[in-house]
Amino acid sequence: MRYPRDMHGHGPTPPNANWPGGAHVAVQFVLNYEEGGENNILHGDAASEAFLVDVVGAAPWPDKRHWNVESMYEYGARAGFWRLHRLFTEAALPVTIYGVATALMRAPTQLAAMQDAGWEIASHGYKWVEHKDMTPEVERQQIAEAIRLHTIATGERPLGWYTGRCSLNTVDLVSEAGGFAYISDTYDDDLPYWRVHQGNPQLIIPYTLSANDMRFVTASGFDNGEEYFQFLKDSFDCLYAEGQAGSPKMMSIGLHCRLVGQPGRFQGLKKFVDYIKSFDKVWVPTRLEIAQHWAKEHPYQAPEFIPSQLPKAEFVEKFGSIFEHSPWIAERAWEGELAPVNDTAIGLQFALRTQFRLATDEERLAVLRAHPDLAGKLAAAKRLTAASTEEQASAGLDALTDAEREKFTALNKTYVEKFGFPFIIAVKDNTKASILAAFETRITNSAAEEFKAACAQVERIALLRLKAILP
Repeated sequence: MRYPRDMHGHGPTPPNANWPGGAHVAVQFVLNYEEGGENNILHGDAASEAFLVDVVGAAPWPDKRHWNVESMYEYGARAGFWRLHRLFTEAALPVTIYGVATALMRAPTQLAAMQDAGWEIASHGYKWVEHKDMTPEVERQQIAEAIRLHTIATGERPLGWYTGRCSLNTVDLVSEAGGFAYISDTYDDDLPYWRVHQGNPQLIIPYTLSANDMRFVTASGFDNGEEYFQFLKDSFDCLYAEGQAGSPKMMSIGLHCRLVGQPGRFQGLKKFVDYIKSFDKVWVPTRLEIAQHWAKEHPYQAPEFIPSQLPKAEFVEKFGSIFEHSPWIAERAWEGELAPVNDTAIGLQFALRTQFRLATDEERLAVLRAHPDLAGKLAAAKRLTAASTEEQASAGLDALTDAEREKFTALNKTYVEKFGFPFIIAVKDNTKASILAAFETRITNSAAEEFKAACAQVERIALLRLKAILP
């Protein structure tokens, strides 16, 4: 099994964004322009729109226009847009427009205002409709048509993409279309990242549905502008503090003309804009500027190999000796579920360790017996594996005095006679003195206690070996 979801991401130590000017946070405003691109039988759709409007319990009306819903979308174009346009132009803050292609074609004055303000206009798809049930062929055609109409409307091909009501195939299909500096149809991180599809890296700039004004019209959302301001402020304060501590992040804010463009809601947004302008080291870019910055600061670097994507033979060749002379553990791990979380040292050790723990006591005992004696005959004859040779040398076990060698030999003999396998310890965690001390302590354990202790040390050795070859 290969589990495709990436639950690891940047991990516990994300890259330093290194935002311009040493900014502690990048705050990015997105204005979704959907008015005129929503579901409507006038647009050839089967029913009226019912999504993200101030009609409680709205539902699509098959073969009918919904006058109230239409007028709410029209409010966004007629009034809400201009209120937001004034806010951001007067504050001299850049905005990224997510423009639905068919909506842009019905908004010549608004489009001119966006361009006069120097705002980035990214593609928000061909129409503001649901894509989850579209076939890949139909969605591919709509992506191409969105690009074509966008270019006609704006004079330039879009460099950013966000579908929103996307399908499982959307990100792959947009990646295949090519030519995009970024895609934003994910919500999975506070930083951009590279996603590889069919061998080609695509930059992903995650978006947000939490710091999004859509929550004014969804369950468990914002009741008023003050609640919206407080949520944005708390989000900003958290991210700003993380940036001050050395881990700068990105804050996306999603807006809609017909939602936060309403006066009572708008005041919360304005209050937030005023709030962040009181801080130093805040970068307010477009998404395209973020993409360009990230591509320069953190260009894609192809790994030498990706464990979860290796063929079985290569996987076993690389990792079959991680558990000493026990390639069957790697074989079983490859045959099990592997995912991006298993492509790090900790993640792959977890997959291998799981198979070791699932094994029978007899199988695990065989793994213990496969380990060499510390400073034993194999070491003297230089017949250890490369990993064992390096490990024993790291603790000075390859340069013992005669007295030390005699002591190790005696302990090894007594230990094996008692437990039936050699003494095992992660020597990279220890010194010669601490190894001898552990040897003398553990030799007094019961058989069950020492079997458990030895298995734990085998797992620790596996992790240390993997850390030498994986991030």
